[in-house]
Amino acid sequence: MPSFDRSTTGKEVVETFAENLKGKTVVITGPSFKSIGAEIAISLAYGSPSTILLLGRTESKITPVISQIKAFNPSITVSFIHLDLADQASIRKTTEAVSDAVGKIEYLINCAGVMAIPSFQTTKDGIEMQFGCNHIGHFLLTNLLMPKIFAAGKGARVVNVSSTGYRLAGVRFDDYNFEEGKVYDPWYGYAQSKTGNVLFAAGLAQKLKSRGIQSFALQPGLVLESNLSGHVTPDMWTSALKIANEATEGSITELEVPKTLQEGSSTPLVAALDPTIESQSGGFLQDCVVIPIEGEHAKGQENIDKLWALSEKLVGQKFEL
Repeated sequence: MPSFDRSTTGKEVVETFAENLKGKTVVITGPSFKSIGAEIAISLAYGSPSTILLLGRTESKITPVISQIKAFNPSITVSFIHLDLADQASIRKTTEAVSDAVGKIEYLINCAGVMAIPSFQTTKDGIEMQFGCNHIGHFLLTNLLMPKIFAAGKGARVVNVSSTGYRLAGVRFDDYNFEEGKVYDPWYGYAQSKTGNVLFAAGLAQKLKSRGIQSFALQPGLVLESNLSGHVTPDMWTSALKIANEATEGSITELEVPKTLQEGSSTPLVAALDPTIESQSGGFLQDCVVIPIEGEHAKGQENIDKLWALSEKLVGQKFEL
């Protein structure tokens, strides 16, 4: 059994499981340069998958990643496909393009996200931006790509990059838009979306178990050099810690020790590639190991079912897996 920890790099994970990657297809959302998604993609080049599809909004931010992968391992077919997770029509076009490009998907890594947006915003479809992008967008994308994941068969995996921020609060099933912004808080919005990632992973694990396909959620770590938290001020971090202390009934919460991008890419790659965690499908990883979910709001059949029903309502389509 491999021994990984918080200082493990993505490249080390890929080199350990390189045999699992040969000839496989990987789809990654949010792989802009200087992001965890980009570092996941770059690390994958060490394992020689056949195809890497990089899904994002801005091609110019992803081109440097493609160039780096091609320079290191020209045998890999790597390409950009446009995706705007804040626009369900865009997501549907993306899934059509992905389906035309590949016959199967062994690993879908949902890494794109937005964090602690200071003011209330909504997606094109009228959903609070963090919940709409981080969860609902990936819910629609994943379900529409499921035929390609089914084609890969046993051993395929769906990975949702979440955060320990899920511990701050649950999904507001009856008011996901915070009274249309009147009671919006950036961190409660973020927590709602990250709890969505956790519950979605657990729900998928249940629905896909009979097919031998796994699903995981995870905390990659606090990676300050990524683009995700560039707008988060010291005061905002203080606010997040205050909410965390309240959520844990007064126990002292401190910011994690930051990780490098390479360290931040390791846990998503363990979630995708490590065969020893197969029996823990639906679980949550941190520092490359599966850990217990904290908080009743982020587990349980009732929450899983309520999230699935709300998600189907918001995308206007039912998915029977």
